[in-house]
Amino acid sequence: MTAPACRLLRSVYRTPDGAVRTDLTLGEIAELVGPGGACGPSPAGTAAGALWVDLDVADPERVAVLRDVFRFHPLAVEDTGSPNSRVKAEEYDGYLFVIVRAVRFCEETEDPYDLETLNVCAFVGSGYVVTVHGEGASSVNAILAEPGRAAELLARGPARVLHAVVDAAVDEYFPVLDQLDGILDGFEERVLVNFDESVLRELFAVKRLVLQLRRHLSPQREVLSALANRPLAMLTGPSQLYFRDVYDHVLRLNDSLDAYRELLGSTLDSYLSQVNNRLGRSSKALSTVATVTLPFVIVSGMWGMNFAHVPLSASPHGFWLLLGVQCLIGALLLGALKWLRLL
Repeated sequence: MTAPACRLLRSVYRTPDGAVRTDLTLGEIAELVGPGGACGPSPAGTAAGALWVDLDVADPERVAVLRDVFRFHPLAVEDTGSPNSRVKAEEYDGYLFVIVRAVRFCEETEDPYDLETLNVCAFVGSGYVVTVHGEGASSVNAILAEPGRAAELLARGPARVLHAVVDAAVDEYFPVLDQLDGILDGFEERVLVNFDESVLRELFAVKRLVLQLRRHLSPQREVLSALANRPLAMLTGPSQLYFRDVYDHVLRLNDSLDAYRELLGSTLDSYLSQVNNRLGRSSKALSTVATVTLPFVIVSGMWGMNFAHVPLSASPHGFWLLLGVQCLIGALLLGALKWLRLL
């Protein structure tokens, strides 16, 4: 097969003698990957080269490179182009296929709690790593921005490159959780100190955000557990130790999300308790007013009846006398409520 002469997005190749080459042509990569190429199994006692090819999911040559040059399975190639592909770790004949998901707050929308997700796909074979992702994959960009660092990882083997990519993708959850922690602290002050009634809508928005993070992290925990503990041809025992460290990070993230969910539930309960307390105080104040003004209603109603002879109707001081009686009864009722500790 003759590969078309085009440039891939990025590539780093560490030769067997330790030299580093970048931005290889597709023909050069096909020569390295092909049967007997420098990325294939090396003879005993000789050093092997290591290749890292990074593809953008929007690259029109992506499918041809993955299918024709590296000869990956069509289902795996299809998964690299779908943003809804589930996080997974699958072992094929001769290579390992891994999908991890990174998250961050979306700055392009008005919703401050809107999450943006990004799948990072990686193929790990004998002497090569191929990563496929969309725009903004900082977990890959940060490493490939320094060819020396990428070459150093390649010198340690493709498994270490995969670990670096997965570790960076998982680490992107920590800034999100740090911001979430600050948001929850602000909620507690707004509910318990200031009682901001507008906080209820935000509470439910953040609760939805926590559920989304858990939905992204739960399958990732299974993938990291497989990479850290399952016998895999492309991951040796020493390299799996590094994935166990990443697995610990995922467990810590899940524990933090569980704590945030409980904190959100208690904050929501506090908000509802505040509402009930305020409603109780308002009802108590209205009941007190109704009780104290009850004598005025009764007395005024009795002396407002249209009878020919009403007591004190002809008295020049009848109005003031009845007003005083009403105020006295109201004061007595108020004193009785305080004595009974109902106020």
